Amino acid sequence: MNYPASLKRDIVVIGASAGGVEALRGFFSALPASLEAAVLVVLHIPPHTPSRLDRILAHTTSLPVAVAEDGQAIKHGQVYVASPDRHLMVTPQGIRLSRGPKEGRARPSIDVLFRSAATAFGSRVIGVVLSGALDDGTAGLWAIKDHRGTVLVQAPSEAMHASMPESAIAHVQVDFIGTVEALAAKVAELVGTAAPGEAGTAFSVHRAMENDIAMEGNALKAGVMNLGQVSKYTCPDCHGVLVQIEEGPIVRFRCHTGHAFSLKTLIAEINNAIDNGLWATLRAVEERVMLLRQVQEQAQRSGATAEAIEWQRQADESEKRLQPLRALVLDPEFFGHEPTA
Repeated sequence: MNYPASLKRDIVVIGASAGGVEALRGFFSALPASLEAAVLVVLHIPPHTPSRLDRILAHTTSLPVAVAEDGQAIKHGQVYVASPDRHLMVTPQGIRLSRGPKEGRARPSIDVLFRSAATAFGSRVIGVVLSGALDDGTAGLWAIKDHRGTVLVQAPSEAMHASMPESAIAHVQVDFIGTVEALAAKVAELVGTAAPGEAGTAFSVHRAMENDIAMEGNALKAGVMNLGQVSKYTCPDCHGVLVQIEEGPIVRFRCHTGHAFSLKTLIAEINNAIDNGLWATLRAVEERVMLLRQVQEQAQRSGATAEAIEWQRQADESEKRLQPLRALVLDPEFFGHEPTA
């Protein structure tokens, strides 16, 4: 890409999750046919599901749309879409794809794209958060804003899932909130305009570390333990120690292998670990009861009446103790839910 001597807003990064396909359709259908900016999109995609987002968006916009490729040059007027199970990152040299550790339970992660764009292009970046659950994108928008970029958010009242937009608005000084059509118009208005000069930030070194972690996966080598204070929590993915990272009002966690979580995604992942553990315990206790019954029957057939009675007692006692565990596993209120306004 040939950059003008003066800074221009020409990098647009967009993040969406649940409800994001419809939001992206509306956004891209409202964009002009030509745009003097590169547009990069992350939509949370299941790792083993082929993405058709490039084809979906190609039907809604005149801009060329393609799945991003590692090492690809970044060009104006092109839309780059993240592929499943790969982080989409940008550098001044072009696009990088990585199977680095998940952030916020996601790969590709919106925060990874936004943070890399903020670090590489600073105030030239326009970040857009659309519909989605939990809060991926909030820390990334903070990074963009901290590098004097522009941040836009879909109106929560319009989003199919309002959690991501609400989190962004609550934690970041957002420049514009609107419908997807209004966001597209705002992007078209901003692209090509002068961007403010870059200013140093207190977090730039830490963000470079986190970019290295997302790309290389070696968090200890990158200096993860210098990102914050050691927390009282452990990583639900690998059980490593979690470092607490604070940026303004945003609190995040990253483990020594690189997995990263916001407060909300850490709760969600711990809930998932508890759920799996409870079901595994339920299965193990049920198997114990079945084995005790089998041993009881074998003792009865061999005439060992007293032994059979003892095995039956143990089986009955295990069955009794199993009931509260089964009730807990089946209780829809145990894990709670995200509070709503």
